Amino acid sequence: MKPNQLPVVALTLGDPAGIGPELIARLLGQTDAAQHANLVLVGDPWLWADGQAVAGVHVTTTPVHSFAEVRGRAAVQTPAWLPMDTVDAAQVQRGLAQAPGGASVLRVLDACMDAAKRGEVDAICFAPLNKFAMKQGGLKHEDELHHFAEHLGVTGYFCEFNTLGDLWTSRVSSHIPLKDAASHLSQDRIKDATRLIYRSLQAAGVAQPKVAVAAFNPHGGDGGTCGREEVEIIAPACEALRAEGVPVGGPFPADTIFLKARDGEYQAIVTMYHDQGQIAIKLMGFSKGVTVQGGLPVPITTPAHGTAYDIAGQGRADVNATYNALRIAARMGAARLA
Repeated sequence: MKPNQLPVVALTLGDPAGIGPELIARLLGQTDAAQHANLVLVGDPWLWADGQAVAGVHVTTTPVHSFAEVRGRAAVQTPAWLPMDTVDAAQVQRGLAQAPGGASVLRVLDACMDAAKRGEVDAICFAPLNKFAMKQGGLKHEDELHHFAEHLGVTGYFCEFNTLGDLWTSRVSSHIPLKDAASHLSQDRIKDATRLIYRSLQAAGVAQPKVAVAAFNPHGGDGGTCGREEVEIIAPACEALRAEGVPVGGPFPADTIFLKARDGEYQAIVTMYHDQGQIAIKLMGFSKGVTVQGGLPVPITTPAHGTAYDIAGQGRADVNATYNALRIAARMGAARLA
């Protein structure tokens, strides 16, 4: 990366009915966010005005007419502002998941991804969205990650990472019924998830990350007496990864693996299903965690918490996770420019 060249990071306001607009206003109005990236804020003018009013801040921005104008700006200390008209204020009821809000989120995110495909955006950081609202508004996939992957033409392995400070987690299966989790386990998926989080941590600035792999069954299967997945699938995958030179430990019982990471033994944990990692990460730092969409050609991040409909509009939303999401997007975006 050239000395004075910051990565272009697109910021979105998230679900219009949730806490996203006020979070982005607080992020840009009360932090050093603009020091880390050449920011372009994308969204509806009325919604941005509402977010600033709820947060009690006024953010100075530089209007642009297209993503193409952003990279060449001289004064990147002031965020660029690219307005889009995607939803009317009358269509949004704060605190409710509704189709117009979900459709708005999809339009804005698609515009940001299209800009990334054209090379005009280096990373995307989006404020919280709601999957139910998005499905009402036209989302055809189980979650936003699968939508991103299709839109960006991804054919390889991809998965969500959840991060908390120096600890990152990936998972072999994600937004599926728990009864189906065992059927999604395979040596290839475990190896893909591990390689991906290892490479992504390196892209985020960790030179030699150590990765721990979780078991699937209670007590790590107790030698096969409490399930065979560890013996037949997970342990062989770990052995194959070590043979490749990936520094992997495990499989470790899921009820103790996070203690090892907490104590600094590992920087990443590969979990076998959604709640195996999410419960621990959110308990350890709900207001600070970040979700990274792993395996995509452009870094995409978001705070790990949701839209918090119950407190939307009250000015109580904690900005820490959003700030952390932006910092990771900026670091990964910068790595693409290096």
